[in-house]
Amino acid sequence: MRVLIVTGSSGGHIFPALALADALKNSGQKVQLVLPEDGRKNRIPFDFTQTKYIHAAKLSFRLNKKNILGVYFFLWGAWQALRIIIEFKPLVVVGFGSLNSLPIMFWAWLFRIKTIIHEQNVVGGRANRLLSKLVDRVAISFSQTRNYLNVSGEKIVLTGNPLRRDLVRMDKKEALDFFNLKEGKFTILITGGSQGSHRLNAACFEALSTYQKKDDLQVIHICGTQDFTWLAAGYAALSLTYKLFDFLLQMQYAYSAADLIICRAGATTIAELQKFRVPAILVPYPFAYAHQLANARILEDLKAALIIQDEELTAEKLSVKFLDFLENPGKLEFMRQAYARLPVLNAAQLLAKEVLTLS
Repeated sequence: MRVLIVTGSSGGHIFPALALADALKNSGQKVQLVLPEDGRKNRIPFDFTQTKYIHAAKLSFRLNKKNILGVYFFLWGAWQALRIIIEFKPLVVVGFGSLNSLPIMFWAWLFRIKTIIHEQNVVGGRANRLLSKLVDRVAISFSQTRNYLNVSGEKIVLTGNPLRRDLVRMDKKEALDFFNLKEGKFTILITGGSQGSHRLNAACFEALSTYQKKDDLQVIHICGTQDFTWLAAGYAALSLTYKLFDFLLQMQYAYSAADLIICRAGATTIAELQKFRVPAILVPYPFAYAHQLANARILEDLKAALIIQDEELTAEKLSVKFLDFLENPGKLEFMRQAYARLPVLNAAQLLAKEVLTLS
């Protein structure tokens, strides 16, 4: 059968879509992936050859030149989406959210093609909230999402959030050797997601700069492209064991090596933390309807993570947490064990099954 998958250009959208595409291809299905044009510039590497790109734009109700141009690109993208639907003739269309998915999903609904959307976050985005009323099925990553969708419960299915198949927990020594780091040191992983986070980068670096017991810890910092140059210079001046990356695809090594992670609370990050059981300090992105805060509370309620609000993030607060965890390693073990209370789902296979049952 032919399955069309449409997604946004961020890692939080692309990685689950690729995981589903792999699962479907491995079962013998023909799959085509559709990304927005800005996905061509994305640093996320993948070798999925059946990929199409369409124009997309963020629209608002303001009457200005940028928005008029945005309407033009949106309509152009809708025309491209129609051509893809006609040429590929999918039996099922799968949407992974973002406004970029609207044209494809609309044409699929209009032509009575079977449709399913996947919502990665606890609180659905605007596109998925709109599409949930039109599609045949809604797959969710968290059971709590049912409370935020105004659709029939029979339409909703819990699958979890599909992760890349290479994200496999490994021996900690092997993971540390990958980074040429030492056993026995407190290992902190810092990441702001595939795009990076200046707020997170700056606060964490300041905390590490002023921390008095630098010999007791080592750092893996994935900072994004914009902050890499100044952070490289800053770390070089510190007496600290560190590994700095602008982007790291082999996240399985970073998660397996880490004793503690400081990160945002995107849906894919939360799913990865659950898989690797990494104690976390979560700093939810404060915008975009504060959806990351709802994601973070899943782990906070489990006692597997602590939340620091973005506006409350300071170097002093982080330094206190570093010292507390170093002096009380039992706290980290308690947080790691707390993950056992979350259900373990083979999300990619469950979602692929739902797609195949729609045909």
